[in-house]
Amino acid sequence: MSSQSTPVQGARPMLFYAILVAMSTTGPLAMNIFVPSIPGLMREFSATSGTVQLTLTVYLAGIAVSQLFYGPLSDRYGRRPAMLAGLVLYVVGSLFCAYATSIETLMVARFAQALGGAAGMVLARAIVRDLHGREASASVLGYITMVWVLVPMFAPALGGLLEQVSTWRASFFVLSFFGGAVLILTFWRLPETNPRADRDPNEPARLLSGVAALVRAPRFIGYTLTLGLCSAVFFSFIAGAPFIMVEVLSQSPLDYGLWFMLVSVGYMSGNFLSGRYSQRIGIDRMIAVGNGLAIAGTLVMLTAAIIGTLSPLSLFVPMLIVTLGNGMTIPNGTAAAISVLPRTIGAAAGLSGFAQVTIGAIASQATGSLQGTIPLAALWVMAAAAVLAGLSHQYMMRRFPQ
Repeated sequence: MSSQSTPVQGARPMLFYAILVAMSTTGPLAMNIFVPSIPGLMREFSATSGTVQLTLTVYLAGIAVSQLFYGPLSDRYGRRPAMLAGLVLYVVGSLFCAYATSIETLMVARFAQALGGAAGMVLARAIVRDLHGREASASVLGYITMVWVLVPMFAPALGGLLEQVSTWRASFFVLSFFGGAVLILTFWRLPETNPRADRDPNEPARLLSGVAALVRAPRFIGYTLTLGLCSAVFFSFIAGAPFIMVEVLSQSPLDYGLWFMLVSVGYMSGNFLSGRYSQRIGIDRMIAVGNGLAIAGTLVMLTAAIIGTLSPLSLFVPMLIVTLGNGMTIPNGTAAAISVLPRTIGAAAGLSGFAQVTIGAIASQATGSLQGTIPLAALWVMAAAAVLAGLSHQYMMRRFPQ
């Protein structure tokens, strides 16, 4: 992983990249560690399942919306101050969650926590692109994502353990401690990597100029749409697979959890391939191969459902292929999107991240709404999103070549 020497002189590279990984995990960790606490919250606050679920919805909304602001702010004022501000907000929000005395207070605190947690998700990508070229940044993002994808695998188990030995509040104390540790490391060892930061307070209109330029850039729109549709495939699976396993295939929730490990293995493997081969093969070829794998995997699942041979094996093995493809498409698509206009790296990272979460959430909601009448709706939504992701990338390459 070759990097420019100036921004990280005096810093140990392994520690520097470990900080980037830790920064990027704050948001996902807070979302996933919280899931086992939902029953405890229902009991303590005498709230319905739907009301408690809003704490997750509010968190996702905070993650999505805040990504629109961190990018432009970091382009203008620098990555380091934006990251430090986000981490402070994350720690404060986590502590307010831990001491919440009502479900309404918890929702507000979760929104604040999400606003802070999104900083690392956006700025880690921007920092990588500051230090690396287009293809090299895809490789680095692949390796970083391969590490932090472990968080969704183990965070629920950690949350469940903390709930068992203490209360649901323990998870938020752990999150505040983790956020504080990352804040200290970031303050101590993270240099400013954006040499183009414009700190002139007399030009506030420039804060949104980068976003306007990106919206007018066809290649950015093409890559971002591909990323959003790839996320839609995964979000649809998350929304529909538990229903399919339990209600359609008569499997237990434990069976679902065990089979789901294949999904994480597939995504990690795809990111490893991105880290290993993106510079050699090229970003757009990696995206094309990743999209092809996702299309193949979703069509295999859908075919099995149509002909009546759907089983846990024919559901999760093709999904492994899908996530293998996503692991190739997403880091490469992210690197390509934030490289379209080099002066707006932060804005591009934020806007593309917002699109991923928003399109994925729409697909998830559509799946949840349809599966009451169409039990296998998730498979149709996934196949449609995978095909559209492939088509959007191919159309962009042919219509707007570099």
